[in-house]
Amino acid sequence: MSSELQEAKPARRKRTDEIVDAIKESIIRDNLLPGDRLPQEKDLAIRFAAGKSTVREALKSLEVQGLICIKTGPGGGAFIDTMTETRAISLLSNYLFTRQLSIANIYALRKALEPLVAVSAIGNIDAGGFEQLHQLIAVYDHEPADDAERWAQRMAELDFHAVVARYSDNVLLAFICHFLQRLLKDLAVCKDIYQRPEPVERSVGIDYQYRLIEAMRRKDAQAVARIMTDHMQHAENAMLELEATLEERFIPDSNA
Repeated sequence: MSSELQEAKPARRKRTDEIVDAIKESIIRDNLLPGDRLPQEKDLAIRFAAGKSTVREALKSLEVQGLICIKTGPGGGAFIDTMTETRAISLLSNYLFTRQLSIANIYALRKALEPLVAVSAIGNIDAGGFEQLHQLIAVYDHEPADDAERWAQRMAELDFHAVVARYSDNVLLAFICHFLQRLLKDLAVCKDIYQRPEPVERSVGIDYQYRLIEAMRRKDAQAVARIMTDHMQHAENAMLELEATLEERFIPDSNA
């Protein structure tokens, strides 16, 4: 066999990874739900012809992924766990932790997806949802009294869009939008912008949101998409302008 063919041969997968995948397949095949118990370690070892330590490592990997929880003591074992959206977002955020992420990167997706998620929510949002949106606007429709209120207002602005996405009939679309909103809350440059003491002009953004609410009440999908598209473009422009102003404050004066 030539050296080229030898180099092209795929590397053998770890036995632990094979068992992890096999357990995932069995969870789906057996229609196991949160709270259901997996077979004992010894039974899994027999099923997969593996040592207990290998099975234990595979279970630990599944636990780290948030798919199972391992309980000790009498009645203990491995149980199917509920992966919360918060944990899923946290795990995905870890992937981006060391990468250069910008406001423009986030808004490139928000401009495309927020109109879609708003349209997909039209058929599901109810009186309670509309009331939540109005309550959130009331949090930031005035100047803040102090730094704490200023921060709360900026978070509420993003929570407005989180509520809209919550009513989407597309779980994947809603998750991605929630993830992007979380990134804006956690991104260091955004935190610096949100903590600035200068007054923030919100009247245009709030006007977009009131118009969005009314279009959703009318179930006017075209208007909802158009308003949210304009709203996201305005929001991006405002954030980029604030970012530029923030950077100017840190540029040393060469004439000093």
